[in-house]
Amino acid sequence: MALFVVHRYRGDEDNDLEDHSQVLLRQLKERVRARQQQKQQQDDHMPAESGPDNEMPDLDLEKEAKQKSKKRKQTEESPFIEDQRKRKKKLSTEGDEGVEEKDNDLSPRRSKTSGKESKTPQGRTDGGEGSEIKLASQLEHDGSAGEKEDGLEARANESHGEKESPPDPKETPPPPNTIVLGDWVWKAAQKKKVEPLLPRWLAEPKLVQRRIKENVVPLQDVPVIHPKLRKKLQANGIESLFPVQAEVIPAILESGFLAGRGGYQPSDICVSAPTGSGKTLAFVIPVVQALLDRVVCRVRALAVLPTKELAQQVTKVFNIYTDGTGLKVVQLTGQKSFAKEQESLAEETLMGFRSLADIVVATPGRLVDHLQQSPQFSLKELRFLIIDEADRMIDNMHQDWLRQVVAAAHSAVEEGSAPPQLFRRAEQGPLTAARAGCPHVPLQKLLFSATLTRNPEKLQPLGLYRPRLFTPISSEEKATETTKKYALPEGLSQYYVPCNLRWKPLFLLHFLLRLKFSRVLCFTNSRDTSHRLFLLLRAFGGVNVAEFSSRLNPRQRKLTLKEFEQGKIQLLISTDATARGIDIGGVKCVISYDAPQFIRTYIHRVGRTARAGKAGLAFTMVLKQQERKFLKMLREAGLPELEQQLVKNTSLQPLLPQYEEALADLQKIMKEERAEKRS
Repeated sequence: MALFVVHRYRGDEDNDLEDHSQVLLRQLKERVRARQQQKQQQDDHMPAESGPDNEMPDLDLEKEAKQKSKKRKQTEESPFIEDQRKRKKKLSTEGDEGVEEKDNDLSPRRSKTSGKESKTPQGRTDGGEGSEIKLASQLEHDGSAGEKEDGLEARANESHGEKESPPDPKETPPPPNTIVLGDWVWKAAQKKKVEPLLPRWLAEPKLVQRRIKENVVPLQDVPVIHPKLRKKLQANGIESLFPVQAEVIPAILESGFLAGRGGYQPSDICVSAPTGSGKTLAFVIPVVQALLDRVVCRVRALAVLPTKELAQQVTKVFNIYTDGTGLKVVQLTGQKSFAKEQESLAEETLMGFRSLADIVVATPGRLVDHLQQSPQFSLKELRFLIIDEADRMIDNMHQDWLRQVVAAAHSAVEEGSAPPQLFRRAEQGPLTAARAGCPHVPLQKLLFSATLTRNPEKLQPLGLYRPRLFTPISSEEKATETTKKYALPEGLSQYYVPCNLRWKPLFLLHFLLRLKFSRVLCFTNSRDTSHRLFLLLRAFGGVNVAEFSSRLNPRQRKLTLKEFEQGKIQLLISTDATARGIDIGGVKCVISYDAPQFIRTYIHRVGRTARAGKAGLAFTMVLKQQERKFLKMLREAGLPELEQQLVKNTSLQPLLPQYEEALADLQKIMKEERAEKRS
């Protein structure tokens, strides 16, 4: 039977509840004494045993009164439960026998079910007294289930040969101020974890081995790679491919240039692999190979990246493998003037604009500027849309860049504005007789990230077509665990360092001066923190330190990274601008000076070391109030438990005098900088 809980609003008459109860209790006490005297007199004149003709009807009346009391107890709740329970206890000490009640003595709050008076059977005083006491208790506390009432009801049941079963520990009374309809039992709800219902491509991804060193694939075992590109790989010292590269490159190349398997548009590719596993080369090689035989120069590949530094890195890799092929790579990141970037995209001829770029690498903001203001920039024959660091690009759709790119790729050509297109853009679908009359250019999306989201709602705006997901797994893991874990580099060793806010710089100096760490990449949560820490350590001395943030212009940032890779800089202090995808060679240790607030930030930070199967260290400084939340974040992400790295105070004491002097110098420098800004 369905159970319903209906909330009831009490009327103004509830305010007089306590006065009605006190008056009625006094009346009932007087009746108890009168009833005792009357019963004693009747016992002297009644026969020893009552016949069945006198007993059975009275039992029925007792059961009816009992049912009414139970119903009243279930349907009404009093806001004065605690006070009324005390009155019941007091009443129980004055007498154990019940009293009889008539309907005309009930309070106005009582449900009027009958106008007849309850009768007490002769010789069966326990049952009648129990029923009357229950009625009195209900009048006293307006239907609440008190301790005294339960005890008297139990004795009444025992007198009829009934035994009350012990209460179920899982059952709890209904919420206050409620009316219960039906046979309702309140049971403690057991929390059950609801597993998300994922699309098949997310629930059953293509598994790739996570361990790099044990699973490298020789180049000769990947025959789909063009001989020209194989020679370039060998010339750059690459004799074998990482597991991700060996799986993804053939998957992209098998779709062909115009149509995928069975005439369908090629499937979109999503790759979620650890940092340093070779994701950049996994899309550079197949894209360059697909465009090797192109005749007319058109923008056929567009790579969108979140930062200028990452765009520079990808452009550099594209230039290496397009050298000598005739393919042109253009970068749109704002490092050049807008006019010069327009000139690098196309040139004007008698027949209209002629494209000068086959592959474009851009940041979202600059890309949208050219789509809106550069008429010579056309994406009508775009074949590959590459989205690197896809999770960050999804969260930050700057100027709605994706919608504008897709609209530009599917826009129709106006008559007379440009030469007729050899290939057309068609909607997603199979190859039919009508479509076979003219070649169609599909638009294939390639997504890459170390922390690719598994939330279908966030992936929906990308408009993926029959996507395929490639995700890493270790040999000792189960396939069902891959969707719950983030991927970390194989050779990474992780630690967290408990510390206090005042001595955090001393902990960093301890790692650099006492433990002799070199090529350390230090992350902070803000640009101002990076700058102050840089000034403090420079004032302290003994450490070759540099900062890397938006305070530097592009040329200074490029020079700083070059010096760090050459080993001229021991410590590079940076914001999270370098935590995304940038391959900084030779990073031996990553220190998070400020604990990351999000798990994806932590994954990308520690991923700057232990790249390509090498070993690396990662330390996170955690304040006492942050420790519980930080460890819980890692545990919920399925990451292994971090080891604790303790630093003794005795190791920091020798650094204190020089540290105090550096703090004083820092205050002077900060005052001077603020004065310069004001002027």
